[in-house]
Amino acid sequence: MDSDSLYSIGELSRRTGLTVKTIRFYSDQGIVPPTDRSPAGYRLYGPDALARLGLARTLRDLGLGLATVRKVLDREASIPEVAEAHANALDVQIRTLRLRRAVLRAVAGRGPTPMEMDLMHRLATLSQTERRRLVADFIDDTFRDLDTNPEFVTLMRSAMPEFPDDPTPDQVGAWVELAELCQDADFRAVVRHIAEEQAEDPSPQGVSNLHDGLNQAMRERMDEAVSVGLLPASVNTGPDSLGGLYGHAFERAGDGDLRRWLLARLQMTAHPRAARYWQLLATINGWPTSPTLAPVYTWFTTALRGASAVAATS
Repeated sequence: MDSDSLYSIGELSRRTGLTVKTIRFYSDQGIVPPTDRSPAGYRLYGPDALARLGLARTLRDLGLGLATVRKVLDREASIPEVAEAHANALDVQIRTLRLRRAVLRAVAGRGPTPMEMDLMHRLATLSQTERRRLVADFIDDTFRDLDTNPEFVTLMRSAMPEFPDDPTPDQVGAWVELAELCQDADFRAVVRHIAEEQAEDPSPQGVSNLHDGLNQAMRERMDEAVSVGLLPASVNTGPDSLGGLYGHAFERAGDGDLRRWLLARLQMTAHPRAARYWQLLATINGWPTSPTLAPVYTWFTTALRGASAVAATS
């Protein structure tokens, strides 16, 4: 090749804007191999060196490693293939950075101890599979050797934490609290007790389809009662009462049995730690937040107890 068409490292540096040190390093790594040497032994490069250096700088600016850059320049890998692989790797890095940001903001908002901060970090960085396994293990251990209502267990298994790729600090905090709750022996005892009660007096067929509607009806009736100053003790027990509403829906006969059944069920539903479990799941999964029905259930159980006391003395 005509020596007039060859470039020294200094000439390449002037034409590309790269430092002599960088070009020499790229040359040593095989990114821009020399074409010839001068009589004095200095490296000389052909016209393709300008194009190779330009592409190498672009790929490096995009974050690709030298080994990958060399494969592209040597046509061992195509640019589209490399770009796709690198974009996928960046997706993982971006998710990791977003999670770290959310954990740091959660830490800033909660002010945990160093031990608590370490726990938050370890729980937050679990994989989706590991998070689901933690909750599944909680359910398995809680209901092991327990003859319970299968619908209740199915409900528990159907609601798993689905941590988003870009969680908020609240979602990080909710997941940490949920994970701690699932490993709490007292909470497991609460859920087990609820399951045992469910098994003793299982819901009639189709109750799951009616429950949300009945809860809404209860809230509306409570709001009406409160708005006119009606106290729980004043609730009537006729066919239009809330007891009658539940009795019709569950097809249960006997006012006394119905009241006892309702009291047991509503007291469990209003358990604050059980309610907290579902609230945390809703926060993690981005579900609409519904107001707790515990005050409604308290109002309703007061009314039922009052009606039961009147019936007992009559």
